[in-house]
Amino acid sequence: MEHLSERLKFKLSYRKMIELSLVISLFALLVIFQAFKRFEGRVELPQQKQVVIKVDEIPITQQINRPPPPARPSVPIPTEDEDVPEDLTIEETDINFNEAPPPPPPPPSQEDETPIFVPYDSPPEPIGGFAAIQKNLVYPEIARRAGVEGTVIIHVLIDEKGNVVKTRVLKSLGNNGCDEAAIAAIKKTKWKPAMQRDKPVKVWVSIPVIFKLKEAH
Repeated sequence: MEHLSERLKFKLSYRKMIELSLVISLFALLVIFQAFKRFEGRVELPQQKQVVIKVDEIPITQQINRPPPPARPSVPIPTEDEDVPEDLTIEETDINFNEAPPPPPPPPSQEDETPIFVPYDSPPEPIGGFAAIQKNLVYPEIARRAGVEGTVIIHVLIDEKGNVVKTRVLKSLGNNGCDEAAIAAIKKTKWKPAMQRDKPVKVWVSIPVIFKLKEAH
């Protein structure tokens, strides 16, 4: 019994000590809040300068009296009055607007320009080989300065005697004179006609012409 009573006294005393410490802590906090009041800073705004607005008097715009536009030129009217000088008289012209001009003539027939495939046993060949075409080729100066290189393909019609009859450009290198130079080289070269069973025939053939600049040594 004595042991229980001592434990009960200890618990009561411990509880009182806790309550007392809480009261002391609250009191201390109140003292601190009272001692250090809230700081209120004062901000001073810069003094504004006085603004003075000046109003300038705008002069009245003067209206400029422009001269009147020139009179329209008179249009001569045809007349037969003898009092009017001849140089001011315009003769009447009769124009019949109902008469339509004749239609333009039809374009020339292009039947001869259409390539027709003709079978052959051996194709036409340049005498001296294709090296002869390259030998007759004159490199255009414009293309040489511009450094233009490539291949021009010309469609050529070669007759039974080995003559170049017509030419067409199938692949061009542009407007630099290469197409014309390729055609000139092909026409300058002599050709063997195409053969069909030991008989020469007129055929179309595609000829490549190579443009390549020589490297300077």
